[in-house]
Amino acid sequence: MLRYAAAAVLLSSTASIAQVPAGNSAPQPVPFVDTVPAAQDVAYPGTIRLDVDATDNERGIFRVKETIPVAKSGHMVLLFPKWLPGAHSPRGEIEKLAGLVIRSGGRILPWRRDPVDVFAFHIDVPAGAKTLDAEFQFLSATKADQGRVVATPTMISLQPNSVSLYPAGYFTRRIPVQMTVKFPAGWTAAGAVPAKAAQSAAAATYTYDTTNYEVLVDSPILAGKYGKTWPLSERVDLNVFADSPDQLAAKPEQIDAHKRLVEQAVKTFGAQHYDKYEFLLSITDQLGGIGLEHHRSSENGVGPGYFIDWENSVTRRNLLPHEFTHSWDGKFRRGADLWTPDFRTPMQGSLLWVYEGQTQFWGYVLQARSGIVSKQDTLDAYATILATYDNTPGRQWRPMVDTTNDPVISARKPKGWTSWQRSEDYYNEGLLVWMEVDSMLRKQSGGTKSIDDFAKAFFGIRDGDWGEVTYTFDDVAQTLNTIQPYDWAGFLRMRLTETGKPAPLGGFVANGYTLVYTDTPTSYFTKAEKARGTDVSASLGLVVNKDGVVTSSIWGKPAYTAGIDVGTEITGIGGMAYSGDRLKAAILAAKGTKEPIRLLVKNGDRLRDLTVDYHDGPRYPRLQKTGAGETGLDRLLTAR
Repeated sequence: MLRYAAAAVLLSSTASIAQVPAGNSAPQPVPFVDTVPAAQDVAYPGTIRLDVDATDNERGIFRVKETIPVAKSGHMVLLFPKWLPGAHSPRGEIEKLAGLVIRSGGRILPWRRDPVDVFAFHIDVPAGAKTLDAEFQFLSATKADQGRVVATPTMISLQPNSVSLYPAGYFTRRIPVQMTVKFPAGWTAAGAVPAKAAQSAAAATYTYDTTNYEVLVDSPILAGKYGKTWPLSERVDLNVFADSPDQLAAKPEQIDAHKRLVEQAVKTFGAQHYDKYEFLLSITDQLGGIGLEHHRSSENGVGPGYFIDWENSVTRRNLLPHEFTHSWDGKFRRGADLWTPDFRTPMQGSLLWVYEGQTQFWGYVLQARSGIVSKQDTLDAYATILATYDNTPGRQWRPMVDTTNDPVISARKPKGWTSWQRSEDYYNEGLLVWMEVDSMLRKQSGGTKSIDDFAKAFFGIRDGDWGEVTYTFDDVAQTLNTIQPYDWAGFLRMRLTETGKPAPLGGFVANGYTLVYTDTPTSYFTKAEKARGTDVSASLGLVVNKDGVVTSSIWGKPAYTAGIDVGTEITGIGGMAYSGDRLKAAILAAKGTKEPIRLLVKNGDRLRDLTVDYHDGPRYPRLQKTGAGETGLDRLLTAR
């Protein structure tokens, strides 16, 4: 296909030519031909052999040897995965590929990187060649500012997309591949693709069953020096690796809660879309954090204390329910415009409010139903979410559906004014919309239907199928209509596209709970503060880390009005050095007075005295039950 680097055509009208100042040079775009073959649904001729040496874990260098069968001579393109499922964006770390050498019959073949798609490598296969032998290194991040750290002295998170190339021109599900990985000696590894393990003095070698490239990329591996596996059901395992063995000391009742998570999910959705499912959980402050869904596994990273400080790890225990839900919502059922035949074709996220929004919804429901998080802590977590959107002015101008473009727009990089710019609000605002759907189903049906009926109808089909069934917006609305007739398409379009309206909290109200603010935080809120810092977002509009640096300043709130932005360091409060407790005390002291809160702040080398005009005292969110008896939300959070 002939393409152009700029969307321009030659115009012959005098008016158009007159727009170019006389005597100025005026070049035309250089055309280029896209010579990367489009993916076809045909079988690849042969099985790729992929050998990865992951024993240099101290430096995070992965050494790759790949043997790629070829059926004919001539032009060929090898691709590094670019558009990654779960990331919803072109996040492949091509910059970390180094040392690429391609040989055939022992002879080095020149390669040329595509000048437009830098993830593509062009080569000429010589006559008579049967295979190509590629070698390269994946130089993983050694510091957080280079990307996610995936190798430490005690643990490795290996994503096959980072250590492989694949031939262009084929659906990735039609490319057979067999991978072998060497880990440090004595280590064990877990992942969704079955493997045979062999230990030697030099390495722990895992030889994985032959699968297709789509499945391989969807099957990460977690390996480490200290690991343990707990069966949660006949088809689900919890594989845990930690920086030190003491972090693996799980109590039986904690494992039982994880077993109930599996039980409740299966009861909720009515089918299982995996042959085996592997939770890959890292407990670490060295490996980079992660929460990433896969069809038959999930990558989950939490800080130390998940088991041994169970009470205070409550805010981290939504991760597994969320990622497990994705096996049904996002992996099995996937938006039609998000599914792609290979990892070069761009993904479109218009339905992420289902993919992520309803997964967010079910993650909180399942944590309560299983008891992995208590009902009260779940209600308090909801309150925090509702308060966020109650204080998010970005809804004035930007519709929620537009935030489904954020994975591509900002690639999940930090923003200065998230409350105004918005950032991937299809997650939690999507949760609010699905709560409203539940309340409407209950009301319209006289209490006989709920979102559980939608879950079974939409996700509970074809038990045992771990392919993909795609859907459109109309499919979502039609499924709701089969449960309870209503103008679901009109309602959903309104919620997706509206601006200038209050946050859609009505689903919680209709289901028997309303958001209120009190002068004392909930236990859940206090525990969450330990991770994110002092949170006075509902009062001053600030979140401040332990060092006094502002990590969030809400557009239009008192701190914003006073001139505080993200990165501002608060060094003093009322003549005293900063601390979170002093900030909270100053808010309390200013309540009902006319005296402002006085801050000394630092931006770079510049110091400023600021006054914050706020006198309404502390404000912490919580849900308050309205009426008596069992409400819709009570029923929703009750175990099945």
